[in-house]
Amino acid sequence: MKRKNTGRLIVLFAAVLVLGLSVYFRTSALSPAEAASTGFYARQGLRPAAPQSSAAAETAAPAVEARDFVISVIGDNTLASHQFAGASVSFAGRMGDDYSYPYSNTAQYFKSDDFTISNLECTLSDKKLQSLEQFYFLAPTAYANILTEGGVDFVTTANNHMEDFGQQGVDDTYAALEDHGIPYGKEGEAQLLPIDGGLTLGIYCDYNHLKPDVEKSAAAVRKLKEDGADYVICAFHWGKELYYKPNDDQVTLAHACIDAGADLIYGSHTHNLQPIEKYGEGLILYSMGNWSFGGSTAPTDRDTAIVQVQLHRDESGKVTTTGYEVVPCCVSSRPVTEGYTGDNYNDYRPTPYTEGSPAYYRVLAKLDGSFEPDKEGRDYSDVYAQYT
Repeated sequence: MKRKNTGRLIVLFAAVLVLGLSVYFRTSALSPAEAASTGFYARQGLRPAAPQSSAAAETAAPAVEARDFVISVIGDNTLASHQFAGASVSFAGRMGDDYSYPYSNTAQYFKSDDFTISNLECTLSDKKLQSLEQFYFLAPTAYANILTEGGVDFVTTANNHMEDFGQQGVDDTYAALEDHGIPYGKEGEAQLLPIDGGLTLGIYCDYNHLKPDVEKSAAAVRKLKEDGADYVICAFHWGKELYYKPNDDQVTLAHACIDAGADLIYGSHTHNLQPIEKYGEGLILYSMGNWSFGGSTAPTDRDTAIVQVQLHRDESGKVTTTGYEVVPCCVSSRPVTEGYTGDNYNDYRPTPYTEGSPAYYRVLAKLDGSFEPDKEGRDYSDVYAQYT
């Protein structure tokens, strides 16, 4: 009986040995992808390593290509006039069917950069919607072509005019942007956006006109960094209209987001330029004012600018802001001396100021914080009273 059991044990041991060797040689012959599909690695609690040649192991190539990027930042695009504007001086009257018209004096800056961001402050719809507010900034969906013709790559819609025409207006605007291939950000939304050159932007958009939720925004920034963003932009709609210095809430929020890992803060809402601040490793554009602004035939403040932020990515993949350039502009191509009135000044075509002119230096003073205004603020409660 003992001899018989011993023989069986020997046979069983040999079978186990053969089976183990067959599994070893079979899995060793598989590629990592094939081995993973067999479940072998999963059962062993392992993850297959990517194949690597001996030459690659000896001299690993850089993970990414070192290169420079340019991000252009501009102010509000309101691509429609108010309901009382005369036909000849309205946005549609100035532009006609030429969608390249609004950016015709500046498109060269945006078509030669890597990314252009703006604030879209109007509704795009082909329906005759009723405004829930006193303002009536309603443009045909085809006006999204203005953004593509001008070289705009992304718009934030987190602003106080997004819901002027109710949910229908919101839905129609998003559909129009999608139909024209224009990425956009919603209120409270954080997203990753890869751009040409292998750079992944993290963009967080929020409407912070009232008391901002600092921790909510900082948490969104941290999450974008964790998710793999190379460069984080916060687009905030905030501040007090027609004030030339940021308020304490703006400063607190901006600093907190940069402390959390944001690289660029892009502000809008005030309808005038506010200063640029370098804080830590980040850059804050407190407000970029108006851009192609159909909201008024004669804006209270006609100054605006293009800020082109320069980035560098090194071979390790680290991205840093290396500087910026300012192009001082006017919201209109018509000079003030050309019959400047509330009815015919604005042609909605931003135009660079002549370098060295008083207007040129006035823009720079607004951006460096040295500008001293004669007055600030405006009451919009009866802005259209003269028409009714």
